[in-house]
Amino acid sequence: MSANKNILVAAEDVDDTNIVRELLCKEFDQVFISTDPDKAVQDFEQHSPAVLVLAFPTLARAQSYYLGLYRLSARAHAHPHRTLILCNKAELQEVYSLCKKDHFSSYVLFWPLGYDATRLGMEVHHALRQVALNEAETPTTSEFAAQARRIAGLEALLEMSLTQGSEHIAAGQQVVEQSGDDIRVALDGFASRFSTQGQQQLREAEGVDISVLELLQSEFARLQTEQIDVHLRTASSALQPVSDWAKQFRQNMAPEMESVRGLQQLTETRKPLVLVVDDDAFQHKLVARLLKDAGVELMFALSSQEAMAAIHRRRPELIFMDISLPDLSGIETTRRIKAIESFASIPVVMITGHSKKDVVVESLKAGACDFVVKPFDKAVLLKKFSTLLHME
Repeated sequence: MSANKNILVAAEDVDDTNIVRELLCKEFDQVFISTDPDKAVQDFEQHSPAVLVLAFPTLARAQSYYLGLYRLSARAHAHPHRTLILCNKAELQEVYSLCKKDHFSSYVLFWPLGYDATRLGMEVHHALRQVALNEAETPTTSEFAAQARRIAGLEALLEMSLTQGSEHIAAGQQVVEQSGDDIRVALDGFASRFSTQGQQQLREAEGVDISVLELLQSEFARLQTEQIDVHLRTASSALQPVSDWAKQFRQNMAPEMESVRGLQQLTETRKPLVLVVDDDAFQHKLVARLLKDAGVELMFALSSQEAMAAIHRRRPELIFMDISLPDLSGIETTRRIKAIESFASIPVVMITGHSKKDVVVESLKAGACDFVVKPFDKAVLLKKFSTLLHME
């Protein structure tokens, strides 16, 4: 499937929008515009842009448009895209700060009109490239680390299987040797009946000629030496190649197991990524302090919009989601995360200050798997981390 290269320019002034569109059309083929606020959602969902250019004259209007799009569109949050905001010099520092927080992907100092038009094209190229990379079906770091942890158990499994196989081979050899001893004892007992004393007893009891007895005794001795012993040795030696194979297999696998151990060491340096979504920055600091030795990497978001941007940037292995967020509720945000196929398997734990039944029910319906109540208890947090991240 070809990469999405659609570009949508959103603004309220038609003339400004057309100027931006003409600049972009010099380098890009699929450039569309959206100037009617009542059709903002319709335009976005119709064109499904890889890059959304916000060409509003002020930051406040750009924020209002994008927040409205996020709240009203059922697809904007799930559709992979990059957002470029065109700003003026007076708002440059604030825009820069918002981009650092992932409210927007990047910015261009554009107003007064065309202040840095060349950089606009370059930023769009970068944005399209990033979207194409994100859409490529390559494993994320988290997914790779999870698979590596499973592979790391291969060495122990192979070693256990080889040990069990060697034990079975040794047991089989012992059985063959014991069977040989038992057969020899039985034959010796049977042959003893044809000893001098046995012959005398048989001759007196049965009247058998002694020459016949001597012949039978000789035949049994030959049978044991030339037939039974040979077959027992053959059976025993037949197990030896299997034993040799097991030893050789262990030797051949040694370099591969060394690679597995190296992969395991690399995996251990990569900590599981956990996203904490809470509109209270103090709670971020508190969680970071409580979990500083938990063996996980933390990233934080203050709102639903920040959380979705963070997830699209780096896929976490676990999400802690506050019920109350400033833009969308934690329940609705969880529902939207679970609606995206590539994120649906991420476990979400709801953060709440209460445990009302309706909140619990709605959270579970949205896809949450567990709850944690404020104020945070370190032992409880660590237990949930260990269980959900399979770190025990």
